[in-house]
Amino acid sequence: MEKELKINSVDVKTDTSIKEKLWVIIPVVLLVGLLSTLIYNHYADFSWNGFVSGFNQEFLVFFFIGIFAQLVDGTLGMGYGATSTSFLLAYGVPPVVSSTAVHVSEMFTTGASALSHHRFGNINKKLVKHLLIPGVLGSITGAYLLSDVINGDFIKPFIAVYMIILAVIIIKKALKKTIVKKKTKKLSVLAAFGGFMDSVGGGGWGPIVTSTLLGRGRNPRYTIGSVNAAEFAISFASGITFMLFGGIHGWQVIIGLILGGVIAAPLGAYLVNKIKRKPMMIAVGILIILLSLKTLSKLL
Repeated sequence: MEKELKINSVDVKTDTSIKEKLWVIIPVVLLVGLLSTLIYNHYADFSWNGFVSGFNQEFLVFFFIGIFAQLVDGTLGMGYGATSTSFLLAYGVPPVVSSTAVHVSEMFTTGASALSHHRFGNINKKLVKHLLIPGVLGSITGAYLLSDVINGDFIKPFIAVYMIILAVIIIKKALKKTIVKKKTKKLSVLAAFGGFMDSVGGGGWGPIVTSTLLGRGRNPRYTIGSVNAAEFAISFASGITFMLFGGIHGWQVIIGLILGGVIAAPLGAYLVNKIKRKPMMIAVGILIILLSLKTLSKLL
């Protein structure tokens, strides 16, 4: 009887160990596979000559946008898409190019973020599972519509207005003094909406999902870790959809954002406990509003 109990205990531990490893193995395999596929299909863009020819003032602009956006996301748990998209639109990058670039770069930055949060035990796996499938379906729908159905020039002013709304949400959450804990209902609807708006607008998963969950009194550590872990799947799904239906445009933007984001990720993780969240959220919200107003002024 004791032998059977020991055998069962070993089997349970083995199953748990395998499941834990899958949280690391799956993102790593997907990222390696994605990078290999991109290099194989677009080797000319990844060649040394292609890189050198693209290394100019514009590349540096995208590189620094990537650094700043990742620092914002690393310290607040939200804002990478909203910040980078606002900067790119204000700089004159078309919506479909900016959204594709943001989501392809996020495949790598959110993958690194998910692995880091798993390493530090910041993930509520039950919450991730609730967010995952509806969030992925919403992001695929939004990416398909923007790539193959919606006119990018037509939607550009609406995206700018949407970014202003996101910024107001961020500022409102920062100014809120007391948060009463409430039960979060319709998680799947929240995830689907967040994924859809993230793909169409080039950002919004964090401001919509993270801010809603935090606003309902959920634990910040596990909320940010879980939402960021789910965001890897959302970014991966929308990025692949953009590739399939719209192709990949703006390699200069993509590589600049990826390099900037990867370099800034460790610094963002370090600053998360050094910078006060509320002043940072207010500053980022105001910055996004100003950038979006600049985009609107060019269109009117």
